[in-house]
Amino acid sequence: MWIRRYSANYALKYTLRLIICSSIWLSSFPADAFETFIIKDIRLDGLRRISPGTVFNYLPVKVGDRLDQNKASKAIAALFKTGLFKDIRLEQEGNVLVVKLDERPAIANITFTGNKEIDTDSLIQSLKNIGFAEGRVFNRSLLEKVELELQRQYFNLGKYAVQIKSTVTPLNRNRMGIQLDISEGTVARIHAITFVGNRAFSDKILHDEMKLSTGGLFSFLTKDNQYSKQKLAADLEALRSYYLDRGYIQFNLDSTQVTISEDKKSVYITINLTEGNKYTVSEVKLEGNAIVPVTELKAKMTIKTGQVFSRKEVTASTEAILERIGDEGYAFANINPVPEINSKNQTVMLRFFIDPGKQVYVRRINFKGNTKTRDEVLRREMRQMENGWISTKNVKRSLTRLERLNYFEEVKVDTTVVPDTTDQVDLTYSVVERPSGNLMAGVGYSQTQGILFNASIMQENFLGSGKQVGATFNNSKVNTIYRFSYFNPYTTIDEVSRGFNLFYRTMDAEEANLSRYTTDVYGASLTYGLPISEFNYIKVGTDFDNTYLKPTASSANEIFDFIKANGDRYNSYRLTTSWARDTRNHPLFPERGLLQSFNAEVALPFSDLRYYKLGYQHHWLYPLTKNYTLLLKGQAAYGDGYGDNDELPFFENYTAGGPRTVRGFRENTLGPLDSKQRPFGGNLKVIGNAEVILPVPFTKNIRSFRVSSFVDVGNVYGVDEDFTVSELRYSAGLSAIWLSPLGVLSFSLAKPLNSKEGDQVQMFQFTIGTTF
Repeated sequence: MWIRRYSANYALKYTLRLIICSSIWLSSFPADAFETFIIKDIRLDGLRRISPGTVFNYLPVKVGDRLDQNKASKAIAALFKTGLFKDIRLEQEGNVLVVKLDERPAIANITFTGNKEIDTDSLIQSLKNIGFAEGRVFNRSLLEKVELELQRQYFNLGKYAVQIKSTVTPLNRNRMGIQLDISEGTVARIHAITFVGNRAFSDKILHDEMKLSTGGLFSFLTKDNQYSKQKLAADLEALRSYYLDRGYIQFNLDSTQVTISEDKKSVYITINLTEGNKYTVSEVKLEGNAIVPVTELKAKMTIKTGQVFSRKEVTASTEAILERIGDEGYAFANINPVPEINSKNQTVMLRFFIDPGKQVYVRRINFKGNTKTRDEVLRREMRQMENGWISTKNVKRSLTRLERLNYFEEVKVDTTVVPDTTDQVDLTYSVVERPSGNLMAGVGYSQTQGILFNASIMQENFLGSGKQVGATFNNSKVNTIYRFSYFNPYTTIDEVSRGFNLFYRTMDAEEANLSRYTTDVYGASLTYGLPISEFNYIKVGTDFDNTYLKPTASSANEIFDFIKANGDRYNSYRLTTSWARDTRNHPLFPERGLLQSFNAEVALPFSDLRYYKLGYQHHWLYPLTKNYTLLLKGQAAYGDGYGDNDELPFFENYTAGGPRTVRGFRENTLGPLDSKQRPFGGNLKVIGNAEVILPVPFTKNIRSFRVSSFVDVGNVYGVDEDFTVSELRYSAGLSAIWLSPLGVLSFSLAKPLNSKEGDQVQMFQFTIGTTF
């Protein structure tokens, strides 16, 4: 007996199909046309791809059930709801329930043509996210959604003239092939951005705050003239911040209209805004439980009474309060700044409501990702202690110390509340380890030293212990160096370090742009380091070296005179000491902090040559804005002889010029000349550098690539010369450093500003190093 048939047109949705078909069935058949029966067996007909188990899993009736009209309707509804079938029939053969199924076709393949702006893999992934993928059931209504999704993606790229045509081809085994032909069209360019309602700031100023523009010289790279809804939203927020940071607390963006020309090639943006009046801060109040003295908190706040209101300064002040209270263990404090506006006087009173919450202590500190580095190496860098009150400052300092190890590509810290507690947290420091050395061979190039070859067995983190062990060979037309080194940063638990070096080095000074002579030097050194505070460090050490000085036939008279007076072999026993203060946030590419150091070395009286050298240097970084950092560098060094030696040995002279001192002048060429008119170096060096670190387009990782504009100044002075400002050399230009996967690449383009006759100018300078 035929019991029931349930079918639906592709274009109808499931709910509508179920209601209509059920109503028709119930009204079309008399009650005596259907007989209730006990199911003794169930047979499935029509399955091709779908497994019987899938059908039985969704079928709400089973063997032994009594089947009536109500259960039959529910069975059909349940199967149809899966979306796997386009036609379902229930038939009775004796006490056997026969379920006849007509499967929907499956998507065999999806192909694209004409897509250039978006790659095929990205398109396939985006369609997969909405349920349209190879192997899935084909649904024609979903194909329309696919076309809309593709259109949306191209609209986001500014291609409003895009046309998408879909072709469905039936294949064997109940499958469908889908082809999507895309005509991308041209990108719609922003033709005009218009502001309505601005009085305090000109259109040009507001345009400068936006990333979207009508185009410029580099728009083919930045694509800033291509409209994007997301970019416009970001620009509107930038405009809001610009006004709110300059006192316009009642600023409002009234509306934004975006229109497209008929040919869909031009976009017009109109921004309607209300500026309001400019407000100043009449008073700043701190209310609630401040934990620490209010005067101390106010001293840390950047928003002050009498200043123009600034949302940025309010945020910075809030963060300063949070950080200070966090140092007392209140890690989850809540600071709520509430402005009270006086429209009559155009002033605003700021109330900072402080809710410190509960004092929190650290239960456990965990480390994650250090597969090679031992936990103890990371734990000894911790300034936040377990079982102690949490300190925001100590948590951040611990993070910085891990970064400064230079063992890791990335370091992050997560704070999680201990379950079932309100005053305990766990800290997890997650690291991504960088390669720590092993066997390397390398080649590089510099304008001074030419092609560089090196080979080394170097472990900066030997067996994960934090110790540095290495054997190195370097060779260039200037130097040949063999070195074995060892350094243990934690000889004791108090961070006393110890290191030693054994080396042999030959140098051809003429190849380094200096006077004509060569040296062979072998020696050893032993150094101890001792921290005297969190940021201050001293080192003391002893050095020994044996120098063999060899002139050439064309060496200068100064060299022959020196050998006549002192011989050509010299043993030197030196004491060295240094002090350094380093508050920088990163050892490679820091964004803030100070490094200053003083060093001294003296050749002991029983050395063949008696002399001393003193040096001072500093690096100071100050963030000017979010994207610009000021870097000021300076160094001064002086050396002289004592006892029987009335001057510094010439091969210990200081030099200047080149990428590390005054760019734009050939390396080592500034300062006094010898009798052959070749650079000779001097015993006094003065160098100053001022740089503005610039934002780098198209890169987020500022710790691997850095661009800056700079001004350099400096020179070297001889024994018989007094320091004179008029002899300083100046240059200005641009520089770039890239820590590439293949090595360090540095470039500078500098123009000397006051070169004099005899100076060796070199505007473009670079060094390239690679390892393989």
